[in-house]
Amino acid sequence: MATGRDSVRLSDEELAAFLAEQMKVQVATVGPDGAPHLTTLFYALDEAGRITFWTYGSSQKITNLRRDPRVSALVEDGQDYFELRGVSIRGTARLVEEYDEIRVLGARVMTRMSGGVDLGELGDQILDKQATKRVGVVIEPEKVASWDHRKMSALPGQG
Repeated sequence: MATGRDSVRLSDEELAAFLAEQMKVQVATVGPDGAPHLTTLFYALDEAGRITFWTYGSSQKITNLRRDPRVSALVEDGQDYFELRGVSIRGTARLVEEYDEIRVLGARVMTRMSGGVDLGELGDQILDKQATKRVGVVIEPEKVASWDHRKMSALPGQG
């Protein structure tokens, strides 16, 4: 029987499902003075299941990632301790700067933000305009940690 951290870790299938159902990610980059720069963004998953997002090319995040591509990301859910679930990812950011690729990435993010609703011509107009100002980011994971405290109630002596 698994104990400790192993008992609450998400399986690969649970992890993929969790990331697919959430929409916001907290992203930390390394600021110019070495301190973390933390922001929250809407994200989408690429075909490999990696977290992707887009942001303005002039943003502090992108400035930081151009200097130092190390990134940490956190996707979490839950209110009470025994409801907490999350995934923490440490890795490297790959910048996407080609217009057509940025537009595809942005379309994925916008589709998630709209709950899957097709925004039609208006959505295309927004994408066309925004893709000229934005940079896409793909988080290439190096270390992934996950937890689901709901599993604690199933352990002997818990809940």
